[in-house]
Amino acid sequence: MRKQQCLKQAVTIVGKGLHSGIDVELKILAAEAGHGIQFQRMDLPEAPVIKADAANVFKTDRHTVIGDETAYVATVEHLMAAFYALGIDNALVEINAAELPILDGSAQPFIEAFKAVGLEEQAAEKPSLKIKEPISVQLGESEISIYPAEELEVMVTVDFQSAVLPAQFSRFKASQESFEEAIAPARTFVFLHELSALLQHGLAKGGQPDSALVFVEQLPTAEQKAALEKQYQQTIDVQSTGLLPGQSLRFSNEAARHKLLDLMGDLALLGFDIVGRIVAHKPGHGVNNKMALALRQLAIKERKTKNIPVYDPKQEAVYNIEDIFGKLQHRYPFLLIDKIIDLSPQHVVAVKNVTFNEPFFVGHFPGHPIMPGVLQIEAMAQTGGILVMEAIDDPLSYDTYFLKIDKARFRRPVVPGDTLIFRLDLMRPIRRGLVEMQAKAYVGDKLVAEAELLAQIIKRK
Repeated sequence: MRKQQCLKQAVTIVGKGLHSGIDVELKILAAEAGHGIQFQRMDLPEAPVIKADAANVFKTDRHTVIGDETAYVATVEHLMAAFYALGIDNALVEINAAELPILDGSAQPFIEAFKAVGLEEQAAEKPSLKIKEPISVQLGESEISIYPAEELEVMVTVDFQSAVLPAQFSRFKASQESFEEAIAPARTFVFLHELSALLQHGLAKGGQPDSALVFVEQLPTAEQKAALEKQYQQTIDVQSTGLLPGQSLRFSNEAARHKLLDLMGDLALLGFDIVGRIVAHKPGHGVNNKMALALRQLAIKERKTKNIPVYDPKQEAVYNIEDIFGKLQHRYPFLLIDKIIDLSPQHVVAVKNVTFNEPFFVGHFPGHPIMPGVLQIEAMAQTGGILVMEAIDDPLSYDTYFLKIDKARFRRPVVPGDTLIFRLDLMRPIRRGLVEMQAKAYVGDKLVAEAELLAQIIKRK
């Protein structure tokens, strides 16, 4: 896990919005750790702030737009890709318009501006999400899948069924190449017939020959040529298919690389790093955001279950039942833990396999067996006792006495067939034999009981 970063100094960038064609000024300021990326519309009343978040995306037609109808920022993907490339996590972006400048159609100009002022490392760590199970989303013909891997790897294929832009493949692996060098310079692109349609609908007003690659599948009509020359304010002499005259590729697969750039820019709205192998077929902003939202939900779930212990019966126990006999005074029918599966100076995890043969099920309750809550608390205390006795030379010469039970909650019934997993964490260092612990009991990933326990260990006389 890496440290968060911000800019050392403010950066000002000016340019034209791709679709609006208006002059835009960005002022990108450093922000404190945990701030994330936020945009502030300085041209609107009260200068509303719009958080760069995948959940704030509300339009994905040809570009990514965040916010809502009252206050939004469009075409954020290239700037977000630049933030991703350099590991910039915290910034306030002041903007005087609704759309970011297109610049040269890539993320490179942003990166150059940021590198000119330098970056500052911050104390907080950047969160990350490690993919443990495959995830896939689809939208029309587009599909993105993410698989478990030890590092980030991204593979993109595009196929426009075009003779002038054949199917392409792009791959990026964080440990082997620089996003800044291999992906960030790739420019956005458009087909000439699409550009003509956009111009007719009052869009792409900021488009210029140096802001996007234009692929010519068929020679333009006189009307299309006139509209293009009016837009570019220069004579356009298109004599053949291919790229617009005067343009050249930075990479043979520049289109696929730019789609990879857009994908990472859209995923950067998540605010955390991804550890996994991403495979994207015909990605676009819509399916990119669909995957981002799926990852966002996964991250929320993982945060909720972060400290939930995982029990693998095939894994060798730290202490088996015979070892526990050497640590605790308890014996049948009151020894309520079967083994210890994790142990450190600050926490302990134990397992209890609940069977119908437990003696307390005879009367609690006939025909409806439920493990008594007080015995769940007792099992928690025994689990904590293992942690306490670990530091004592002769643990069987000590007894443990409850002093207080606080904030006890029983959330789900525990029944025969359940495997209880207890996790206890020290709330503060042990002093004068006093032990205070946070105790939680789980069945699978469901919390069934919790409490704060205070006990004292006393040597037998």
